[in-house]
Amino acid sequence: MMSRLLLGYATSVMPDVAQVARRLPLSGPDDLLGRGTTQRWCPMTDASLYTRLDTAFAEAGDKPCMVAPDGPQITYRQLRSASARFANTLASLGVKPGDRVMVQAEKSITFVAVYLATLRCGAVFNPLNTAYTAAELDYFIGDAKPQVLIVGTSAKPKIAALASAKSVAHIETLDPDGKGSILDLAFKQSDAHAIVPRVPKDLAALLYTSGTTGRSKGAMITHENLLSNAETLSRYWGFSSSDVLLHALPVFHVHGLFVGLHTALLNGCTMHWLAKFDLEKVLALLPQSTVMMGVPTFYTRLLGDTRFGKEHCRAMRLFIAGSAPLLAETHIEFEARTGHKILERYGMTEAGMITSNPYHANAGERLAGTVGFALPGVSVRVAAPDGTVIGQGDVGVLEVKGPNVFVGYWQNPEKTKEDFRPDGYFISGDLSTIGPDGRVTIVGRAKDLIISGGFNVYPKEIEEEVNALPGVGESAVIGVPHPDFGEAVVAVIAKAPGLAAPIEADVIARLAERLAKFKLPKRVYVLDDLPRNAMGKVQKAALRKTYGATFKA
Repeated sequence: MMSRLLLGYATSVMPDVAQVARRLPLSGPDDLLGRGTTQRWCPMTDASLYTRLDTAFAEAGDKPCMVAPDGPQITYRQLRSASARFANTLASLGVKPGDRVMVQAEKSITFVAVYLATLRCGAVFNPLNTAYTAAELDYFIGDAKPQVLIVGTSAKPKIAALASAKSVAHIETLDPDGKGSILDLAFKQSDAHAIVPRVPKDLAALLYTSGTTGRSKGAMITHENLLSNAETLSRYWGFSSSDVLLHALPVFHVHGLFVGLHTALLNGCTMHWLAKFDLEKVLALLPQSTVMMGVPTFYTRLLGDTRFGKEHCRAMRLFIAGSAPLLAETHIEFEARTGHKILERYGMTEAGMITSNPYHANAGERLAGTVGFALPGVSVRVAAPDGTVIGQGDVGVLEVKGPNVFVGYWQNPEKTKEDFRPDGYFISGDLSTIGPDGRVTIVGRAKDLIISGGFNVYPKEIEEEVNALPGVGESAVIGVPHPDFGEAVVAVIAKAPGLAAPIEADVIARLAERLAKFKLPKRVYVLDDLPRNAMGKVQKAALRKTYGATFKA
């Protein structure tokens, strides 16, 4: 079956990470793909996520792991060997357990090998959205203090000076084709590497998530967080070694890096590895896949193509949606077109996956507009702002507790204390209800969050940039419904008295120099004054009502 699934793909491995697994120093023919020299098993008490993955890699052997259409592919044996070589590379650059490895690079097989190598050597992986500008990167480097920074070749000249000013020891490169200086260094390394043991609370990753006020915060994610969530999702969603995952998500984000990648790797699944969502490629690969994970935008784009239908889904067993609310209309139309009910789940950077609609029909319906039930081992409740637990059906802020919940914010104990209850529950900030059967429905966001195309956008950050522009007296940034992105970012400006009103195109052009593309307002409206309540607070609800009804992209 697998050979049929891979039919039409390039069978030769391009000059990518797979070749790292086959380069010197090697001791003999059996060593070609890492046989014999690489794997020094760690004690069973080792809680490293990589140790668990390594067991799966050994079992999968020469099975294809990641296959890029018309491009490179890598087997599990090769990936296992490559992870060792990259781990030795990081060690040669001075990376020690607990050090941060910051990566702002496009999706590639090499990216995954570097991630696994970071876990393997006990360091902390710190992925960044590739859309972040140098101005944004300056803050992240200063806050995380990475030992190694990996960026695209074209970006290195712009970043080298600021990285040097913040004492980053090494800057390496990684490009979309998987090549770069980090790959060149790995070619020279041995594939003999002893996995560094970890305890459950050791950090595995540092992911930055913005707040409604101030700078972005680094969420400290442990090996226990990642492994517990991965194993739970693997069981709950029925993953097995026969699955083929269509992976079109970015890998700087929880959805693609942790949810998609971990469930596939734990089970030795083959992945169709797409750099991004490409409608033509997805339509071609769906009939050869059994699972797809996507943001709602993926599903609206599929439904927008009249060719898409049941024939594309003949081998599929599961469609999963997350990272942004899935419109009930999309859920209903998708089922009518394909016969499949999309499984919507709910999670966040700080807690991985928290709830999920059922996979098995005997566990309940997949209801449009809800995010299902708390995952096994995870506890949820709804509370008032003062922490008082609210009854069934009433709206409050969802709070969560379990092995999936992060341990706190990087170098920010005050914010950590603020967001955790004394009994250990994390305050999500999402307004929710819990029904009599335990089903969770997200009804709003207490933290004024905008989710556009699956990415979190926090108004305060954009407002600070807008307010610094000439002619702006004050601004209010809101999210309004968008048919493709879920929500669109919109800026409403009160012009400064006595000055010419800012021009929409000029405002967007200037912001593009400072902000990632997904944060840019799609429209800018200019008023004499912003609407306020009796206390002088800007009435964002009124702005959403006004501009949500009239918004046109």
